[in-house]
Amino acid sequence: GTEPFTMTASATITGGQVLFASGVGTVAPTAGANGAYVGVAAHDAVSTQRVTVWPIPGVVHETTSPAGVTAGAALTSSTAGGVDSGTLATIAAAGTLMGTAVSTATAGNKARWIGR
Repeated sequence: GTEPFTMTASATITGGQVLFASGVGTVAPTAGANGAYVGVAAHDAVSTQRVTVWPIPGVVHETTSPAGVTAGAALTSSTAGGVDSGTLATIAAAGTLMGTAVSTATAGNKARWIGR
């Protein structure tokens, strides 16, 4: 099965945010489409604290979508550690495809999605 792992926060993190590798052994919330994503925060943490990270592939996550998403949409990371949808071919070509929405969410609400 897929197991969570721990890293050190390099910024304030809220559980459920998509995280990217911000340095050696550190993670921070994404600030847009980012191919360096590593997982989703399991809990809140402040800078320098350890944070448990769930890997992306094969795990169903629940993350806020700043712009809203529709079930079945291809997803990429977004501002504030969120997720946004886009055209599958475009996101995949950019190397930022994270997964597929399995629920619909309006702007500012949480969407459930499965990682690839």
